[in-house]
Order: sequence, then structure tokens, then C-alpha cells
Amino acid sequence: MVEIQNWLVSAQMNLNLTRGDTAQPSDNSVYMIQAYYPPKADVLKYFSSLDPRDTPARFARVTIHHGGAEEPVIRDYLVGPLPVTPATEMTHLTEIYHTETLPYNARGYDDLDWNLPEITTKIAAPLMDAYKELLGGLPNDTIVAGGAGPFGFDGSFRRFWLNWQRDTPGFWLHPLNLWQYVDVSGTDPSKWDQLKIVYNHQVFDTAESFMDAFRNGTLKRVPPVTKQEEDLSWSTRERIGALRDLDNLPGPRSVSFAGLRFRIDHDLQYVSWMGWGLYLGFDRDMGLNLWDIRFRGERIIYELKPQEALAQYTGNDPYKSSTALLDSYFGMGQSVRDLLPGYDCPDEAIYLPATTFSATGMMTRKRAICIFEQDSGRPISRHLGFERSEFGAVKGYQLVIRSVATVGKPFLKFEYIFHIDGTIEVRVSASGYLLSGFWDDEQGAYGSKIWNTTLGSLHDHAINFKVDLDVGGTQNSLLKTSLSQEVTTQPWFDDDWGEEVIHQKITREYIDNEDEALLRFPTNFQGGYTIVNTDETNKWGIPRGYAIHPGYSPVYNTIVGSKRLLKNANWARYNLAVSRRKDTEPSSSSMWNFNLPGAPPVDFHNFFDGENITQQDLVTWINVGMHHLPASEDVPNTRTNTAASSFFLTPFNYFDYDVSIESTNAILLQPPKKPGDPFSYNDYNVRPAHCVPQPPAAFEYYPEQVYDLDGKPALPSTVEEMRKASELYLRIKFEL
Repeated sequence: MVEIQNWLVSAQMNLNLTRGDTAQPSDNSVYMIQAYYPPKADVLKYFSSLDPRDTPARFARVTIHHGGAEEPVIRDYLVGPLPVTPATEMTHLTEIYHTETLPYNARGYDDLDWNLPEITTKIAAPLMDAYKELLGGLPNDTIVAGGAGPFGFDGSFRRFWLNWQRDTPGFWLHPLNLWQYVDVSGTDPSKWDQLKIVYNHQVFDTAESFMDAFRNGTLKRVPPVTKQEEDLSWSTRERIGALRDLDNLPGPRSVSFAGLRFRIDHDLQYVSWMGWGLYLGFDRDMGLNLWDIRFRGERIIYELKPQEALAQYTGNDPYKSSTALLDSYFGMGQSVRDLLPGYDCPDEAIYLPATTFSATGMMTRKRAICIFEQDSGRPISRHLGFERSEFGAVKGYQLVIRSVATVGKPFLKFEYIFHIDGTIEVRVSASGYLLSGFWDDEQGAYGSKIWNTTLGSLHDHAINFKVDLDVGGTQNSLLKTSLSQEVTTQPWFDDDWGEEVIHQKITREYIDNEDEALLRFPTNFQGGYTIVNTDETNKWGIPRGYAIHPGYSPVYNTIVGSKRLLKNANWARYNLAVSRRKDTEPSSSSMWNFNLPGAPPVDFHNFFDGENITQQDLVTWINVGMHHLPASEDVPNTRTNTAASSFFLTPFNYFDYDVSIESTNAILLQPPKKPGDPFSYNDYNVRPAHCVPQPPAAFEYYPEQVYDLDGKPALPSTVEEMRKASELYLRIKFEL
């Protein structure tokens, strides 16, 4: 990344670039550098031959903010081949967005939009008396602002609502009853301005009219804060309540007494376990992703990658009613922080690092990803029987690959769970503070009161995954299975029960056209969808397949037609969708979609243009999510046990039998020969190992390592600098 950055700013490139750590909105600067994935055909050719001459060339995707252009724009470029040599070139990358340029008002997140004194002073200075009297504090002291997005519709403007909150631990739960609408369009901060003020449902077009009402007594005020409400400690994570019985003892922990049973090639980022093998990837937009997933030597999935995370709020105020977030814009991968040993992951987990580029430098987290094996605590299969070799169980061990991200506020845990029968579970769970609203009697339809003046705001989460299944090869079809009721008659039904029987039957049909592959799970889950290869069958002549099973909370977004999600998140309308795979359609979204809901660079519906999907290379786009109706138990933080959603990819006639029976971590019991004797058993000589385990390492947690644009270690960040990097637009401490 440093090499590419230096090449771009060199005189020979003549790009007139300003370093991102000093750039103003009116400058040209590099916003992002990250790997650009090669065409799938090139990768498969290399995997097939392993000939170094077939190694795909390396390229980078580079985003430049051309703020200094006569007409400011954003452009994405393809830079390569890499490493940089005289043969390296830079070309416009239009294939994935199908547009030459992007509007500058949709540019990447930059705290210069929010913290330049030109705008903060302009909107805050006239209201200082009102802040102090109505909100109980001042912007550079005891209250902070937060921004709502998207910031635009079609690139013609860049505007957002600011709300105010007390600057206290858990400030998200301390909203105040004042909102300001701010315009930061274009590149000239002197033209940025405040457009509107809302206080207690009263709307003012200027600061002057608001302050006139404040001073002349016509402003309808919120009742003053009571003494009880002045105690803000309720929003901290300090332990409260009586000590529970035996909770003074540490809980159980997992120990692999015989040693770890998975392997990691740190250089290749390759993981193997119990017949599974896969590569790890990581990017700025959405973080951890998996590639070339194989089981028992066969590729099951070419690419498994999160695409976008949506959160749409509701409420009777300007902030909540206008908030519809797409987190790839802010960088889910860039927001990954180090995992907490013993809490986010078991003590014996192995950790892997990740590095991302930002406009001001690079950041490495040493514990960005953790990998561990766990005992599910239940057998994956079991049967009680009395004939020979029919009584036994197989242990349900699992391999977990996990990462967490905190984009502004919510904590999202991404985990990929591999089972010994060939099943993959993809699970996302959430925690952290709510993005709350100011409670009054008009808010009841939009959430729950969780404190005297705090509304737990109703909202939806939807996270989209790309799953490029290759079932027995790249040529696959989409099988729809339906369960229905039928009435049948048979000659043998002429008995005590009558001549008719009502039972269920299976209907199987192939979906041949993309346009019919925008899907929701059937009512009562009576049926489902499977990716199959009709040219490859199992021993019984059935097409080999992998089924898509809904897990916990298989939801899609509630709202359809909102201007703030008009076209930029069409994937969220479904449980899943299946399309022809194309290198020019690498993702269901893009970071630019957030601020361009009316003219998104990636409109998911455009993927579906009537093409045939029978025995083609297919991609399945699968959603997880939740409808979050907050309750008082979301204070201080939402809990990961219920705020979770998942799906399963599981073999469906892919094998001739359940391959988990191959495991020797199993037991087979035989009935006793004499009454009263114990059952005999075979445990395949895999018996519990035992030793005194090493004590867990002492807990320690350090901030991420930050590097400047030259790749040199930067000075350690202050707490305020770490907060800016983590809390982003949700906590804006004005510099007046």
C-alpha cells in the first residue's frame, strides 16, 4: 500500500495529489487502496495447474477524491500489475460500477465534513445560550452531536441532520430534544450552512427565528431535568445488583488436552480442519471473507463474503426518521477492532492480524480474526438401538472462524462455523448501545421507553452475503422444493378410517430464469431452495446439491419504497436471490450506494435481466437480520443471544451417506450378551486426554497499531483520537 501510494503521488503520475492526512475537501487525495480480486476463471486455471506461469496478476483498486478538479468527482482506478514496475498502469475502473465517475457529494466519509471550524462555529455560535439553557450544556463541553445518513439522494447535495446528546458514558442513550439540518455540499466550506432547526416538534428555518422564540417566550419547552435524571450512571457497564450464588468462581473453559486439531498457514492465510480447507481474505468494506472452501478435497464454495449491512430506523423526529445506514460506506473491515481474549474468543483461540488503508494512514489489528475448535455439547448424530451396530453417537465438534466490527455504535460478530458433516453455518450477532431517540408521548408507535427521556428506537438490521457455490463444478441449477397437502385414495383405504387420506407431498421444479429467482422462504418454511448440479449425481442417481437452510431469525427489511433506500439496497427485499455469476457484478452493493439511493452505482435489481440460470455458474445472495423492537433489557447493551441471525449451507444428496460417520471421535455400543451386563463399546481408541492445562495468558488489551502514509509507526493515539476513529459520525465533538 505504501508503494502504491508513493507511486501515485510521484511527479511522473501528474495527479496533483495532496496527502490524505493534510487534504481539504477541495484537494485531490487518495481515499482508499485495497486488493482487487482477479477474474474467477484465472484463479481456477491457476488452482488447476498450480503452474507459476498461470498465477493471476495482482491489481489494486484505488479511489481518488478529485476535489481539486474543475468539476469535483470521485473515480475508482485499477492499478497494476503489482508490485510497481515500469509496466504498472492506472486505468479507470468502470466495470463494477458501470459509470465513469461518481458525484463528489457522495464522497467517502471524512471528519473534515463535520469538524471544520467554518461549519461548527457557524451553526453553533448563534445557539450557545439555547444549548446551555435547553440542553444543559455546551457543544465543546458537556454535549456532543451525531449525524444521520444518507447524506444525499442522487449526488446533487450533501446534507445531514445533527442530533445532540449528553457527553457521558453511553452517550447514545442520552439524546436531547434538538436537531439541526446542515448543508456541506461542494468543496467550499464558506458556503456550508445550517438549513433548519427542530426543537420539541417546532420547526425553524433560521437560527434567528429559533433564538427569537427562545427569548420571547413563544418556544414550547421540554420540562427541566429532575434530580433523579441527573444521575447518568445507569448507562455505564459497571456491575450492579446482588452477587449471584457461586458467581465468584470462574466458569468452565475449553481446553484441547491432546493439542489443537486444526492447522493454519499464516503466510497463505490458509486454514484446514477435519477435511475442510479454505483461504481467508479481508477488506476495508466488509472485513473477513472466505475463499476456495473445500471439503474432502472438493471445492464447495469459491467465495463466501459479506456484502453490506443495513440498519433502518424509525421515529417521530428528524434524526431517526431519516436514518438508513449502509455500513460498507464507513468500512466494516476498517472498523474491526482487536478481539477480547477469553470473552470474544476462548482462551486457546489462535489470532490472525488484518491491515486496512485509510486516507490518513494504515491500521493493523493483531487480533482481528480468531479461530478455534469447540465442542457443541451435543452429538451431531445419535441413536439408541438393540441390534448389532445401531447404537452410538458422533461428537459434534465445530471449527469457528470469527471477527467483530464496531461501525460507530453497534458491535457485529461475524462467524463461520464448520461442521464435520459438510455443513457451514453463517451467523451474525449484535450487541452494543442502542441508537436511541428522545422520548415523548408521541413516540410510542416507534419503540419503547427505556429511561425517563430515552426512546429505544424500532429498527431493522439486514446483512447480505455472497455465496458462490460450486456444487460438483461451476455449472449449477436452482431447485425449488415445495411441500403441500393432497387428498389421495387407494384400494387398501377401504377400512375403518374411510377411503381418503390427507397427507403432504413434495413438488420439485427448477427455476430457469433469473427474474424468478428473487426469493422469500415459503410460508411455514414448507419447502426450500437447493443449488444442484444436474450433470453430477450421487450413487442413487439424485443430482448432488447444497441446500440453503434458514437458521435463526431469517428476515428481510420491512420497509419498501423509502426514498432513503429507494434503489441502493434492493437486495434487502428478499430472503435470498440467485443470479448468473459475472466478474462485472462482484457485489450486491458498494460503499457509494449509501449516499446515492436514487442513483446507486450498484442497483441489485439490474443483476436480474432475464438470463437463463440452468447449469450456469451461479451466485446465491443470502440475507440475515432482525427486526429489533428494543426493550428495557437492551440497557446498557443489546444481548448477542437474541440479537442473532443465521443460515446454513448443508449437503443435500451431495454424498451417498452422512459423512460425519467417518469420525473416530465417536462411540459404537453393542447390546449385552447376558441380562444385567453392561453394553460393550468401541471408541476407536480416541479417549479423553487429560493433563494439567497451562494457565491462560494474563489478560491485556492494547489499541490497534497505526501507521502513517509512509508505513512508519505513528505516535500512539490519544483516547479522543481512538474515539473519533471508532465512533465516527455518531459522536462529533465540536471544535469551535
